[in-house]
This record gives sequence, structure tokens and C-alpha cells, in this order.
Amino acid sequence: MHDFRQVDVFSPEPLLGNPVAVVHDADDVSDEQMAAFARWTNLSETTYLLTPTRPGADYRLRIFTPGGELPFAGHPTLGSAHAWLEAGGVPALQGEVVQECAAGLVRVRRGTRLAFAAPPLRRSGPVTEPDLTRIATALGVPRPTLLDASWIDNGPGWVGVLLADADAVLGLSPDWAAFDGLEIGVLGPHPVGGPADVEVRAFCPGHGVAEDPVTGSLNAGLAQWLAGERLPASYVAAQGTALGRRGRVHIDVVGDDVWVGGDTHTTVRGTVVLGVDPG
Repeated sequence: MHDFRQVDVFSPEPLLGNPVAVVHDADDVSDEQMAAFARWTNLSETTYLLTPTRPGADYRLRIFTPGGELPFAGHPTLGSAHAWLEAGGVPALQGEVVQECAAGLVRVRRGTRLAFAAPPLRRSGPVTEPDLTRIATALGVPRPTLLDASWIDNGPGWVGVLLADADAVLGLSPDWAAFDGLEIGVLGPHPVGGPADVEVRAFCPGHGVAEDPVTGSLNAGLAQWLAGERLPASYVAAQGTALGRRGRVHIDVVGDDVWVGGDTHTTVRGTVVLGVDPG
């Protein structure tokens, strides 16, 4: 039996962000049990807090989608840091939590809201024309609709796509059969005075979730690609609108760091029995 929290991430309003399931003190949980519980929760991600193995880390995190394990993900990072702190975790550094995950050490800043420092991109740069054609087909739009694109992979495999405006993003109706391994993040600007600066959608059927409600890793990659050039150094992204959510992701570029922040609220607290190891 393990302590358990379900944390709503990236919305100031209750139940309108992206929930993450967090299992505490999970050093005794097997890989098979972790994967099985993630499939059972059927959330975008389920995480496990473990004893750190690297100097400087406050805790170690493993992150699972219903389809498998990720080296890094954003909303699970913020939700897990929130759960760890709420359970009495005391970070070594004042004002900052350091998370160990398969992608390395990730800094989480404490302030008005939690924010993580975007990790380095594993893959970046231009997208080939054949891949752009595949992306347009998967999104169900003509190729000229894609104004720009770049690889922005920080773990999940993201490719970022810029569309003309928020309405174009919200109007997408993807062809899921055409994704063939693609994990696509799409962004378009809102008009001045709109609900946010940009609208974002995240399509990731390869991870067992067709559309993720609000996505920290994607917003981190989009900001590393566009913030300070086509977008301001500080802006707010709306995400989840098409799914009836009201996610808000706060981006701030400070020096060489891209900080990705959002509100976090515990919505479920209790214990979980993970059962007999299926292996």
C-alpha cells in the first residue's frame, strides 16, 4: 500500500487542467506494476516518487503513459513536485526543487506557481518536406497551412507546427490513422485581448493518449523554438480548449533558462494497492 495523490496541473480553476497520478515512496514497485497501474489510471501520465541516485537531486521520478515510460514530461514534473512538497518533502536548496529523471536533473522553481526549467532538446532543427507532408496529412490540412515547423523533442518525440491563428488550431480534426509514430504539437496566436497569447494542442496517439489536455514538455519545446523571436520572452499559452479544459501555461525566458509554469492543486488524496506483480 502506498500513499497516493492525483494533482490537477496547469489550471487556476478546479478540475480544468491536466491530472497526474502520483505514487509516493515507490522504490519497491516493479516496472511491471508501474506500467500496469499507468494503464489502469488511463491518465496522460502516472508517476512514481523514488529515492534519488544522483547528487543534488531531492527525489527521483519515473513517468509512465498508458503506452510506456517517458524520460521526461512537463505536467507530471510540476504535479509530482507539488505532491512531494505537500507530503513534507524538504528541498536541499531554498526556493528550488531538483528532480532526477531519465532525462537528467530538472530544476523546479517555487514562487507564485511552480515552474520547471526546460531541459535541453534531444532533437531540434528543420523538418524535411516528406515529413511536412506526413504532418499535414495527419492534421487533416493542406500542406501550405503549415507556416513553419521544427523538431522540438525533449523526450516524448515532439515536432512543433505553427499555424496562422488560434482558430486554425482549434479547428483541426486529425486523421489518427495517418500519424504513424508522429507526436505533433500545434500552436497559433490569439488576437490581442484574447483569452491567452497563443492556443496549443498536443496530439500524441503513440503514447496511448490521442490528445493531451495540457502539456508541459510540448510548451517547453515550443518556447525554446519561438520565444523571444516570433513570440514574446514571456507569454501565456492556452491549451485544452478543444477538450473542455482551461489550461494556462506560463512561459518566462530568463537568461538561458526557459521556465514553464502552471498552477497545481491536489484533487484526490489517499492510498493505493498495486496488487500482485503480473510478472
